[in-house]
Amino acid sequence: MPPQDETHDEVLPSMDDPPAGERWLAPALREQRLYELCRDGGDEAHLAYLRIVAAEGLYRPVALGQAVGSDGAAPLHVTTLPDGRRLVQVYTVGVLPRPHPDVVYEFITLRGLISLWPRDVRVLLVNGATPCARAFLAGEDERETWLGLHDELFEPDGTCDRIETRRTGMPHDEGLLRGLACGAHLCYGNGDAWNTLDWHGAGYSSEVERLAGSWGIDGHDSWLDTTELLLAAELSPWVWDYVLGARLWLAQETGERRVDPVVWRDCVEQSIRSQLQDEVSGEELDDLAASLRGLAGKIMRYESRFRADGLLPPDGYVRTVAAWDLGRATMVARWGRGARYAGEQELHAAVERAGKAVQAAYGSWPEFSAGYILGRCLHFDEETFGDWYTTVLDAHRALLAAPDSPWNTVPLH
Repeated sequence: MPPQDETHDEVLPSMDDPPAGERWLAPALREQRLYELCRDGGDEAHLAYLRIVAAEGLYRPVALGQAVGSDGAAPLHVTTLPDGRRLVQVYTVGVLPRPHPDVVYEFITLRGLISLWPRDVRVLLVNGATPCARAFLAGEDERETWLGLHDELFEPDGTCDRIETRRTGMPHDEGLLRGLACGAHLCYGNGDAWNTLDWHGAGYSSEVERLAGSWGIDGHDSWLDTTELLLAAELSPWVWDYVLGARLWLAQETGERRVDPVVWRDCVEQSIRSQLQDEVSGEELDDLAASLRGLAGKIMRYESRFRADGLLPPDGYVRTVAAWDLGRATMVARWGRGARYAGEQELHAAVERAGKAVQAAYGSWPEFSAGYILGRCLHFDEETFGDWYTTVLDAHRALLAAPDSPWNTVPLH
């Protein structure tokens, strides 16, 4: 079990209205649009608000005890008002509070709401107790409208591949922001806000499933073990940086930036044979040496493509793929928080350590990104230059171009 978080009162979102005559600065652009629609009023604004939440989805509070093992299907929480009216409260992601020890938030679509909707509840309240709050009647006719909007507008990956930046409620400590910026590739791909520590991600059950299915993480101990391996850049195969390290050594020894490929391969083979000749059988050592020579060739072919695509400068090469582990470390830390495997202070510490490790290993964000992408390609792509490469190339380009990108707002050094 994670260390017990300090109990706090931020169970449901609560945000003050702006002073009279001033406009509210919302946490993110989504909530800003909803706020402006609330100010406009009228039927068209009402429908426009509903269209936004239909496309983006919502989050609903669930007691942790009910959420565990429910696969996101725990009953809706119903609030009864003093006048007897009953309503369901849901929220957009930007207004969610910091994680609470006893309450989690599950992602839900309008169709999902309908499937769980209690028959005696007639009101849906979106973003209650915030300046962008709006109530909707929830009779049968209204729910039919929700269903139509969901089918028209919601796409499972519709919010992916974008830079999402919080404008309020984010940390201001540069070390924490640097660590958060290390997860920019994955935040872009998933459409998550890169600069928040109040992590809810894809919702509690989805974060649990993500860690179990992709990482074999099912609790605090396995989360901590995996996070430590990633922060030490020791989860990926050691041979990747071994081969890259041989090229670095040759460059330093010769004083030449470009190392002859044959000399590099020979150096890799000679060094591995020298180190393991007394520990590994001849045939096994021959296979390993051949594999490492082949890996050097694979890396050169990737780097050639990287230069053509602008990932590397014309004479550039990757010095280390530590970024592949470190970039994922800062995200596994956040996902562990969303799954309640990690305490708040554990998350902060892991994020800060990731930033420091990236700062020590790389001279710039573009260099970090090239190392991350090479690691991802070596892990998944098998020289097909398919989606595993092209999607992260798109992320790289967007993150370098956008003014509000973490790489343009948080200095690496």
